[in-house]
Amino acid sequence: MKDNYDFSKSKRNPYAKRLKKQITIRIDEDTIAYFKEMAEEKGIPYQSLINLYLRDCAEVHRKLKIKWA
Repeated sequence: MKDNYDFSKSKRNPYAKRLKKQITIRIDEDTIAYFKEMAEEKGIPYQSLINLYLRDCAEVHRKLKIKWA
């Protein structure tokens, strides 16, 4: 391993905005089951599917409609 490295010609990571951050979130078991089933059909991990769904909601500025009983 070198003692010093030259980063003068380095570039910023163009994907830095897409890096993922680990969080803790509480989700109902039936909701998790729904996404796990759909993820299995699509052949992708369920956490990736949830992330894709949330990203889609954010990109189109989807608003939540809440109706209290």
